[in-house]
Amino acid sequence: MRIISGKLKNKKIFLPTNKTTRPLKDIVRESIFNIIEHSNLIERKILNSSVLDLYSGSGSFGLECLSRGASKVLFCENYSPAFEVLKKNIVYLDLNNQIELSNEKVLKFIKRLKINERKYDIIFMDPPYKQSEIIELLNSIFEKKILKQNSLLILHRNKKTKDEFPSNFQILEERTYGSSKIYFGKF
Repeated sequence: MRIISGKLKNKKIFLPTNKTTRPLKDIVRESIFNIIEHSNLIERKILNSSVLDLYSGSGSFGLECLSRGASKVLFCENYSPAFEVLKKNIVYLDLNNQIELSNEKVLKFIKRLKINERKYDIIFMDPPYKQSEIIELLNSIFEKKILKQNSLLILHRNKKTKDEFPSNFQILEERTYGSSKIYFGKF
């Protein structure tokens, strides 16, 4: 796996060796960034954005954001083998000064935030496909007011997953790539 574009273009990204972590394929990641940059439905772009990468795995989404000019990324990953690979990628790419790390469960991380404590332009969520607390997580994100105005939330799911979303979550765009379904939305 590699960084697709930007100042770190073609730099290698290390991946966990086990099969528990499901990395976002290069082609899907590239499509996501093309939609962010070129869709008229999406106001928020990557340049100078603050990004929250939830269920980060090896960090491929957030690292790509930094390569493309995001100002900072907070990675949240609680699975230890993936977290160790994420730290290795950050050191290898020399990005320590633009990054924060959290090694706790995503829902716990969001729930412990105070209202308006942190604000993000883009939130990317790549939970395990069997994750069933999507509504609770989206509601917590909304209640904690961690998204800035005109922000973007991107959710990666299996195309067969039947998720329900809160009524205040507006889906701007929905795309399917192989077994992946990507939702672009906002509150």
